[in-house]
Amino acid sequence: MKIARRQTDDGPILAVLAEGNLLVDLEPVTELAVLLGDRGRVHDVADRALARRKMVTRLDEAVLLAPLDPPTFRDFSTFPDHTEGVVKLLDPNATVSPEFWEIPTFYFSNPYAITGPYADVPIAPGCTDFDFELEVGAVVGTAGRDLSVEEAAEHIAGYVVINDFSARDVQFHEMRLRLGPAKGKDTATTLGQFFVTADELLSRASGPSFDLRMAVAVNGETVGEDTLDHMAWSFPALAAYASRGTEIRPGDLLGSGTCRSGCLAELWGRHGRDVRPALRPGDVVTTTVDVLGETSNRIVEAAAVRPIRAWRQA
Repeated sequence: MKIARRQTDDGPILAVLAEGNLLVDLEPVTELAVLLGDRGRVHDVADRALARRKMVTRLDEAVLLAPLDPPTFRDFSTFPDHTEGVVKLLDPNATVSPEFWEIPTFYFSNPYAITGPYADVPIAPGCTDFDFELEVGAVVGTAGRDLSVEEAAEHIAGYVVINDFSARDVQFHEMRLRLGPAKGKDTATTLGQFFVTADELLSRASGPSFDLRMAVAVNGETVGEDTLDHMAWSFPALAAYASRGTEIRPGDLLGSGTCRSGCLAELWGRHGRDVRPALRPGDVVTTTVDVLGETSNRIVEAAAVRPIRAWRQA
């Protein structure tokens, strides 16, 4: 099933996609994580809504929000080709480090920055190198702790498209302190219009991943494309690592990290800074992933930078 969340006069509400590109409301549910904590409840609630069809809206007339507000967002790095290209931006001779193959590393991103699939996205304040990142996210269904990879597979409820917007100059500046990325990833992360239940992808299985074409375009021109099964770490592996020594809970979002050629920083690392400009106000970034859907966001002006200074100086 494909679950969307749309804005109404009374606030957000979840809806299931029906034939004919119609959205059928799942009254009175407004938060996906509430359904995910009870295994099988998403399908039960959606089936009842489809049978009753109490409130139906055409998809192209709906104001779509992000399908979920994840309580946490861990963004991993699982595509070696992407990593190889990005590290060349700082060192032309750099290659993928051995640690990439030892642990599925991640950083915590900002759940407050989650943005709808068609919302305007402001450039990060003070940023001159604003970038996109094409990813897929797994959504945790049931809670778990210290899971094996095999166990973790049963805790993944479904998937969403992710575009992780990044302030590259801000990111590289702050990472000189050996922390982060933090503020460089803090402005906007857009999610696709649908949460797609895991069973929808069974026919597209490819090893432990899925044979899904991923593509990103700027102003209608394709900039990069890849397939999801090029990831080196599986989503169950990400969930197992995330659960090590702690809990994963319903609605937690686990990002795949950027696919090959899925961002400007990688292209800059491989081909030089002149290959494509950074994002500017008026640009429209569109991502698409087979079965899962899309995002399409217009870039707008940044907010002004308010100066912040240390009260003690070196």
